[in-house]
Amino acid sequence: MRVATSVSATASTNKCARRRLAQLSVGGRTISSQGRAAAFTERACLLACLIDDGGHALAAYDLHPALLALNIPVTNPRQLHKMPSMMKIALPALAAASGAYAACSTSATMTIQNAGDASAIASCSTFSGNIAIATGTTDDISLNGVKKIDGNLVATDNSDMKQISASDLEELDGEMQLDGLTRLYAVNFPKLKSVDSIKWNALPNLQEIGFTAEVTKANKVDIQNTALRSLKGINIEEVDTVFIANNGYIDEISMQLGNVSTSLTLADNNEAVKVDLPNLIWASNLTFRFCASVSVPSLERLNGSLGLYNNGFESFAAPNLTSVGEAVALVANENLSNVSFPMLGKISGNLQIANNSKLIEVDGFPALKSIGGAFDMSGNFTDVSTPKLNSVSGAFNLQSTDNVTETCATYKPLKEKKLIEGGYKCEGKLIDPAGEGHKGTKQGGSDDSTGAASTLSAATGALSLAAMAAVLLF
Repeated sequence: MRVATSVSATASTNKCARRRLAQLSVGGRTISSQGRAAAFTERACLLACLIDDGGHALAAYDLHPALLALNIPVTNPRQLHKMPSMMKIALPALAAASGAYAACSTSATMTIQNAGDASAIASCSTFSGNIAIATGTTDDISLNGVKKIDGNLVATDNSDMKQISASDLEELDGEMQLDGLTRLYAVNFPKLKSVDSIKWNALPNLQEIGFTAEVTKANKVDIQNTALRSLKGINIEEVDTVFIANNGYIDEISMQLGNVSTSLTLADNNEAVKVDLPNLIWASNLTFRFCASVSVPSLERLNGSLGLYNNGFESFAAPNLTSVGEAVALVANENLSNVSFPMLGKISGNLQIANNSKLIEVDGFPALKSIGGAFDMSGNFTDVSTPKLNSVSGAFNLQSTDNVTETCATYKPLKEKKLIEGGYKCEGKLIDPAGEGHKGTKQGGSDDSTGAASTLSAATGALSLAAMAAVLLF
């Protein structure tokens, strides 16, 4: 035991203090002889023994800070031997409890260098502060005992750690960031149900998620560049943002999501991935790219946009979707031959359907009445039908490789009645049908330079460019 040189204590007093310290424990764990909290506890043990020793040499020992920390007023240290016996017993215990509290809270970040550092907080039911795992650690890290972390849990740029776990953790009120852990193959948090944010990247050996109890509450989920086969264990009901991208082995994404307040993006994962969102009722923005199938049977409302790009499915349906607050884009889905939006009545932005080579008939919008942006379709259509459409606030562009004379005849009256506010172009038998504001190439080689598409307003032209930019960025 370490004793300050300013303390003049008898050998029997020091022996007493060592005995008290050895017997003292908090939460079943003996107090370590290292650190500020332990040093404070040693002083308290020595104080109790000095009191028992009749106040020997108390005047030489600076006890005021320790006593004041325990709310014990002192005017004359030599009177401490008159302290009630119960207080003598309680004093070191109070100091130990204070030390334990200090070990469970930090205003900065606790850095874990090895497995021993992790076990040091095992008695903390709640840890307040951020926890960072050192980049140089070679140990597997187990944060057992802790049920709640009020802060972030971060492990980045470590090429040696293989496992991270927290057998008792139920709630993480910050971000779980795992990034650049090239040998990590196990993430085991069997009781975790709530986390503010999951941010994982560059985990090439992580194939499974050990969230046995399932995480049902999270504000943000961002998982990129892993070897995960599925998202089993992440089954959130409400979320702000989901971004799942570049996970080349994932073949299933299924969640019980009810709403998405900002965006959900599933992009550039395994092209065989099947997406199932059976309970999704409303969302702000949904983007799907390179998916084998997408199921959204309950979706009723989109505040933002729906984007389907480069997917492999043959059909897409949103049977209960009634309104879209911004745009709908179906672009470059090479196997897509059928789309169905039977209840969709309003699109507040653009409707863009382009480069879906097998989509011959577009008849999946029977209830669509108004488009707040541009009507923009280009492809191999033989027929396009939107029987209830009576308002297009932007331009109208329909270009096809096939004959669409009859189709154009149904839309021309809308322009004549000024129900189409922007430019108008409807033409078939083009070698290279183009999107809104662009010239299609006629069969025979001449460029089509006529039609209202060449007189599009700057505003509607900008809408088209924005839509095309979105495609190129993905």
